Amino acid sequence: MASIKPSVPRGTRDFSPTEMVKRNYIFDTIKSVFRKYGYQQIETPAMENLSTLMGKYGDEGDKLIFKILNSGDFLSKVDAQKLSAHNSQQIIADISEKALRYDLTVPFARYVVMHQNEITFPFKRFQVQPVWRADRPQKGRYREFYQCDADVVGSDSLLNEAEFVLIYDEALSNLGLKDFTIKINNRKILSGIAEVIDKPDQIIDLTVAIDKLDKIGLDGVIKELNEKGFTDTDISKLKPVILLEGSNEEKLASLRQALQNSAIGLKGCDEIESIFNYLKSFNLQKATVELDITLARGLNYYTGAIFEVKTNEVAMGSIGGGGRYDDLTGMFGLKGLTGAGISFGADRIYDVLEELKLFPDAAGQTTQVLICCFDNDGETYALPFLQELRSREIRSELYPAGSKMKKQLDYANAKQIPYVIVIGSDEMESGLLSFKNMLTGDQEKLSTEMIVAMLAEG
Repeated sequence: MASIKPSVPRGTRDFSPTEMVKRNYIFDTIKSVFRKYGYQQIETPAMENLSTLMGKYGDEGDKLIFKILNSGDFLSKVDAQKLSAHNSQQIIADISEKALRYDLTVPFARYVVMHQNEITFPFKRFQVQPVWRADRPQKGRYREFYQCDADVVGSDSLLNEAEFVLIYDEALSNLGLKDFTIKINNRKILSGIAEVIDKPDQIIDLTVAIDKLDKIGLDGVIKELNEKGFTDTDISKLKPVILLEGSNEEKLASLRQALQNSAIGLKGCDEIESIFNYLKSFNLQKATVELDITLARGLNYYTGAIFEVKTNEVAMGSIGGGGRYDDLTGMFGLKGLTGAGISFGADRIYDVLEELKLFPDAAGQTTQVLICCFDNDGETYALPFLQELRSREIRSELYPAGSKMKKQLDYANAKQIPYVIVIGSDEMESGLLSFKNMLTGDQEKLSTEMIVAMLAEG
């Protein structure tokens, strides 16, 4: 059998033990904030029915869904005429019934509908699981990545949106970020803008284009809008709105003037103002909250406030985002149930913390102490003590007897184990074990009781 060069698919990664400790540090920090605000954890399957996912993310998003081929001879069930057309899009429905989840929000909506009789509303849940997107891999963008989501359904209070800002602020501050911006907009404002230029039917074209302003610039946005049928007159009305400057209050005042003939646009302004009023009752730690009219987020299901979070310390895309979706569960038969949610981009946050060297030293430690023995007698002597250490919740290892002491100490250094206990004939005879600090090199003879007390203190 020919040997195969080991590899992973593009856009995916292996994670070493050291990396997993750091990733869990991120997950645990975010989870603790979610729980603090009353959110409970659930999980959903890695795969969903394709019909559950398609049509929820817009045309561009649907193209990025990883489809799963049906089992067996799936081509035998495809119409011959479709096959002869050599058009893969025409036969997808015949050869694929399932897909890897694109995000956690749509599966959550499906979960709510299926379990509605077991849920107490408003229902606040969080979820930390991988998602998959058939995107082009690049820095900060992967095909498999984790999302950390928090959603609330069954409540239309804008206090939820204000608390999302607080959750972002607290979690990212706890992770050590010092300068980040939480951008906020409202899809009703965007609908109002489309309405006042008499293009309400092209709201998707409008939002997709202006959402790219920071990537392709104003000229690029204008070119894309022209290609979608927006006239120079339309664009002349749009420019002063999408290029708004000033404080959040000044931007809102300008928007109200521009949208005075749009009821839905003014409602969006009211909702944004309500969120800002809630936030006046709280003290943010590090976040800057900015009203950004160009923020659109290319997902069809948002209907109210939308969020995006960017760090200002590292060149990186958004590290979080979300918004309100008033009737997402209606797609699955449960009408009128409003919801809102946010997501943390855990993989991007990891890259940011790594670049800024914000992971605490303790995040790299796994085992606290390694017991090293010269021979089998030492190993036998060490076993009860090893059991005692673990019973005290002290992370401990015993290196199997038979290896040279240098190899055992090299193992401790490689794993960044801070303490080593050496057991030889002298130690067994006296009952005092050699206890070495691997960071300082200091070594002393201590009783097992003293060692346990020192390690238990941390």
